Amino acid sequence: MEKFRFSFFFLLNILTSHCFSQTVDYSLTQNWAVLPGAYPSGLQSKVSDTTLWADVDVFYVYPTLLLDKKDERWNVDLADREQQKKVIESAVKYQASAWADAGRMYVPFYRQAHIRSYYTLEEGGRDALLFAYEDVKNAFQYYLDHYNHGRPIILAGHSQGSTHLRMILRDFFDNKPLQSQLVAAYIPGIGMDKTEFSTIPLMNNPTQTGGFVTWNTFKKTIDEDVFRRWYKGKAVVNPVTWYSEGSATKEQHQGFLYSNDQTFCHCFETNVIDGAIWISRPCSYLGLVSWTMKTLHTGDVNLFWKDIQSNAKLRARVYLSQKRS
Repeated sequence: MEKFRFSFFFLLNILTSHCFSQTVDYSLTQNWAVLPGAYPSGLQSKVSDTTLWADVDVFYVYPTLLLDKKDERWNVDLADREQQKKVIESAVKYQASAWADAGRMYVPFYRQAHIRSYYTLEEGGRDALLFAYEDVKNAFQYYLDHYNHGRPIILAGHSQGSTHLRMILRDFFDNKPLQSQLVAAYIPGIGMDKTEFSTIPLMNNPTQTGGFVTWNTFKKTIDEDVFRRWYKGKAVVNPVTWYSEGSATKEQHQGFLYSNDQTFCHCFETNVIDGAIWISRPCSYLGLVSWTMKTLHTGDVNLFWKDIQSNAKLRARVYLSQKRS
């Protein structure tokens, strides 16, 4: 999980016609971190309700885990054991699990770009990100061709994962027939324009379907330079109320999943500003831990884990009800 500041203007205006070698074979189960019937124990332990599994799919793309400044690779090897361990024991367990009740889950391994790619677009970063996206795109196409069978889809990711899902939405859903299968896209951790897509709206209430939601989390003492440069005026919803303006009290906050596997409820206030959110100091010792961090980017999902879990299930049920009526 990473912190980065990146304008998607650069990625939105590049062609994806580069030649990529060694295309990943997503017919091999070893190239998936999660498939139905093959959940890692950390993910399975977070499942509490499987009633939606028969009707809805979740496609999750994890954030940047290739962070070591000494690592000179632009993209991680698909079979890198250390990377796979991070994906399963960190991203899947503490992020993807927020959507695990909402449908059957699919999580592809992909050759993600190093964090430096976001700061060195002209020196190789752009190609590294596009190389990573090609894997995600191929995985999603294989999923559609062999696993989906016309079922409703929830897209979920964070940071670099949201980068790639933003392009999945553009390439597969926006103004295309597949949009009719979109329950919701949860893509926090990036700056998104309010009119990012032509037919996929920013959703502005907790039961809306067929659109996307996004947010970027700050402490109350916001880094004004970062906020103004990257987030001011961007799309945002409050991931407690799921409205694009206003505040949520501590009592409304449903739960923060911490790395010790404890869930802390009613932990902080959440406030929408022009393009981002800020939270009050979290409860218990979490306040001390979080307030030593420069930003709360890494907590965009974990901080609202229970809120996301509840909302994803709600939107899925609303979508299914509307389709059946």
